[in-house]
Amino acid sequence: MKRLKQQLQMYGTSMLSTAELLAYLLANGATKSDPLEVACRLLNSYGLKRLRNAEIAELCRDGLSPAQAQRLTVLCELAHRFALVDPDEHPCIVSADDAAAILRPLMMHLEHEEFRVLVLDTKHHVVANILLYTGTVASSVLRTAEIFRPAIARNSPSILVAHNHPSGDPCASSEDYEVTRQLVEAGKVLDIEVLDHLVIGNPRYVSLKEKMPW
Repeated sequence: MKRLKQQLQMYGTSMLSTAELLAYLLANGATKSDPLEVACRLLNSYGLKRLRNAEIAELCRDGLSPAQAQRLTVLCELAHRFALVDPDEHPCIVSADDAAAILRPLMMHLEHEEFRVLVLDTKHHVVANILLYTGTVASSVLRTAEIFRPAIARNSPSILVAHNHPSGDPCASSEDYEVTRQLVEAGKVLDIEVLDHLVIGNPRYVSLKEKMPW
C-alpha cells in the first residue's frame, strides 16, 4: 500500500488502475489479505457492472470485512449520484450525446431493462426525466398513451425516449425499430415530436434517429 500511496501523491488518481484504486479504498478496515489481491479477485469475479450492484452480505461472503463491504457500497452509490444531472438544472438537448450524458449514468449499469422519457420544452430543455417501465421492455408492454402523457400534461412539444440493454450491447433489435416507428407516427398525430430513441449500452449507445432518420 505504501507504493500506491506514493503513486497517488505523485501522479494523482488518473494514473492508477481500477484494481489499484479499489485496493486503496479497501486498505482501511482490511482483512489479513492483501488489498490489491482482493481487488483483483473481486474485479475478475464480478466485473465493474456486477460489483456496482453487489449486496454487502454477498461481498462479505467473497472475503471483504463488513467495514470494507459497507465502504464499497457507499462509494458506488455516491459515484452514481455524482454522475446524475442536478434535477434543479434544465440541460439543453442539442444532440444525442447531450441526452446520453443524462441517461447513461442512470441506465448503463442496470441488470434489468428500463424505459425513460425526457420531456422537453420549446427550446429543448429537459423539464422532466421520467422512468415509465422497469423489467422487460417489449412492444407488448409499452403503451403509446402512457409514453406521451407526461408531455401532454406539461403541454410540451417534444420528447426523447430511451431504453437500455442489460447485456451492454446497444445494437437495436427489429422490435426497437418498430417501436420507434410507431412512436414517431403517434407523435405526428399528437403534434409532439419524438426527437430520438436512444438504446443505452455499456459503454456505447445507439441513436435510432441516426439509424432511421425521420
